[in-house]
Amino acid sequence: MSNSTMKVIDPASTTASSPRQPSGDGPQTMSGRVMNDRRKDLIQKFAALAGLLVLVAVFSATSDAFLSIGNGMTIALQVTSIAYLGIAATCVIITGGIDLSVGSVLALAGVVAALAVKAGVPVPLGMGLGILVGAFCGLLNGLCVTRLKLPPFIATLGMMMVARGVALQITGARAVSGLGDSFGELGNGAMFRIVRIGEDGFPDVVFPGIPYPVVLMVVIAIAVSVMLSRTTLGRHIYAVGSNAEAARLSGVNVAGVTLFTYVLSGSLAGLTGCVLMSRLVTAQPNEGVMYELDAIASAVIGGTSLIGGVGTISGTAIGAFVIGILRNGLNMNGVSAFTQQIIIGLVILLTVWIDQIRNRR
Repeated sequence: MSNSTMKVIDPASTTASSPRQPSGDGPQTMSGRVMNDRRKDLIQKFAALAGLLVLVAVFSATSDAFLSIGNGMTIALQVTSIAYLGIAATCVIITGGIDLSVGSVLALAGVVAALAVKAGVPVPLGMGLGILVGAFCGLLNGLCVTRLKLPPFIATLGMMMVARGVALQITGARAVSGLGDSFGELGNGAMFRIVRIGEDGFPDVVFPGIPYPVVLMVVIAIAVSVMLSRTTLGRHIYAVGSNAEAARLSGVNVAGVTLFTYVLSGSLAGLTGCVLMSRLVTAQPNEGVMYELDAIASAVIGGTSLIGGVGTISGTAIGAFVIGILRNGLNMNGVSAFTQQIIIGLVILLTVWIDQIRNRR
């Protein structure tokens, strides 16, 4: 036995007196995580942009008409529906949710707007009513997720079936036609259209103009991008997707933020329905089938993570153009619609696989 005296140390006094060691969730680590997420987001976005440029180069080489102004406007017009829904999907996915109902909601909103106009309601009010119907469907989705605690997949899957059923029921599964030229102005009008009368007396289109849906797409994309990157609400949306419990403890109204994203998704789906029906000047209750997959694909291709917390509107816009240009180029090269579905499906699978690898790393 040694005669040396053993010193007893009180754990409580040690904890109080010793300096606190930085934990794994300290400010420097959190900052590093944010920088890492931004770096990964930029990598994904530039990868999507590179893929977009490759598609443009390939289709330009295989078709002389691909780079024409007319085809460029056609692509932009075709992309608008994917972009509207993709922007909505981005906000929902950032919070860690999913919305499978947008295709059916756009059909319901479109036929409601068409029925209202046919009943004598002015076109702007009728389309406003359609957007409100979409917002109401989004509200129901959000309440099912936040109040009833249903998984977003199940809640929006149920709304997908309900909205489609209501659209078919109120129209008798028939198209609503006879809406007049004013109903088609939003979907078929254009800004800066230049038309000259030729020597033969017939109009000659010098510049087809910028379609109204394209202008609307740009305005919505800028507005939502600013909301996500420059406002407190946007920061809260990212916080909820990154860690909902930590966001709640920090004072974020998690349920309110989640509810907002679903209402926004429903509203944009309603707007998409009005624009689509306006382009056709006919309301089709079967419109929008599988559109939700295009929306999710455009968001994921652009760098939005399916586990939440990461995503940008600019990336989603690139993803929407990737899908739109892919479809347009395949059409111009005579590829069948069935083969197009296979190719786009493979692109979606590849993108999600890359997203999963990125998240694991």
